[in-house]
Amino acid sequence: MAEHPAYPVGLRLTGRRVVVLGGGQVAQRRLPALIAAGADIRLVSPAATPSVEAMADAGEIAWERRPYAEGDLADAWYALIATGDTAANNAASAEAERLRVWCVRSDDADRATAWTPATGHSEGVTVAVLTTDARHRDPRHTAAVRDAVVEGLRDGTLVAPHRRTRTPGVALVGGGPGDPDLITVRGRRLLAEADVVIADRLGPRDLLAELPPHVEVIDAAKIPYGRFMAQEAINNALIEHAKQGKAVVRLKGGDPFVFGRGMEEAQALAEAGIACTVVPGISSSISVPGAAGIPVTHRGVAHEFTVVSGHVAPDDERSLVDWPSLAKLTGTLVILMGVDKIGRIAETLVAHGRSPDTPVALVQEGTTAAQRRVDATLASVADVVVAEEVRPPAVVVIGAVVAVGPHGTV
Repeated sequence: MAEHPAYPVGLRLTGRRVVVLGGGQVAQRRLPALIAAGADIRLVSPAATPSVEAMADAGEIAWERRPYAEGDLADAWYALIATGDTAANNAASAEAERLRVWCVRSDDADRATAWTPATGHSEGVTVAVLTTDARHRDPRHTAAVRDAVVEGLRDGTLVAPHRRTRTPGVALVGGGPGDPDLITVRGRRLLAEADVVIADRLGPRDLLAELPPHVEVIDAAKIPYGRFMAQEAINNALIEHAKQGKAVVRLKGGDPFVFGRGMEEAQALAEAGIACTVVPGISSSISVPGAAGIPVTHRGVAHEFTVVSGHVAPDDERSLVDWPSLAKLTGTLVILMGVDKIGRIAETLVAHGRSPDTPVALVQEGTTAAQRRVDATLASVADVVVAEEVRPPAVVVIGAVVAVGPHGTV
């Protein structure tokens, strides 16, 4: 007789009896999904793994501590047979057949009336993959197909456009330090679903090339504006496109709320009555040092790290940084946007007590193919920056942690 493929279907088990025979590793893997489905779960097993026992203790399942007995599948809608006793499994399968209960067997799929697909979830979608050729079942291949589809949906490489009307709005997406692989899964998915992307110069530019042709990409640096009105012009652009019913992504480097003016944009959108979603990003303040082999904290070396903006010099009346206090700290100091001011910053730190021999590292274009690291001390950093032609974007790390790892001796 010809072998026919299984018919895929989604079981709605909320409030319905599900019987699980056996409390071992198979049950441990399958029970969470059955619990999430809202099933009325009855476990029959003399023993169970600690994780399964914890589910019973929490009241998520009802556990009868005994072997299978005829009649256990009465009133069941679905059964999972996963004991180590073949005779009991056969008897339970026969009972399921008589009672017309869909039954999965962990030890012999050919004698089951149902198969468990490899499943995954992404934004309200369940992906279930079954082998269609019963003669060549390969659970690893099935799981690999599942993983590829789910990962594609999550990171936006597998684009599945929403056909129903979407609620227009703006997503402030932190793109991470530069490497396109370091954007969050959610950020990448929102990019794939966007109608308009307004991007910063320091955002992960390689991601823009992956966008579908219909997506309008706007360089935030090229939005027309008058003197000192750049941020207001960006805010207006976000509002204008969102009011046209478009899904807008504001792609920013690092994290939107770490020197990214994300809150200014969120406030402007709120005042305009536009929905705003904030997607955090990996900040360059910790990721770039890490990519260069520098831990911002290290046991026995630094128990704290401080992140400051260096776009305003210490002697500038606009500076909000308490540089004298920072000089007295013993931990790591991470400076963003401070390459062109590093000479005056170093002088200020030394003047207020930091040793001139304190190690300094400058990591230019961190996490990208052009990344390079330049080392110095507080005493020499001003000259080194000029001699090595260090240019923004670069992260400056000051402290003993610079000497930890491949470049150091601690």
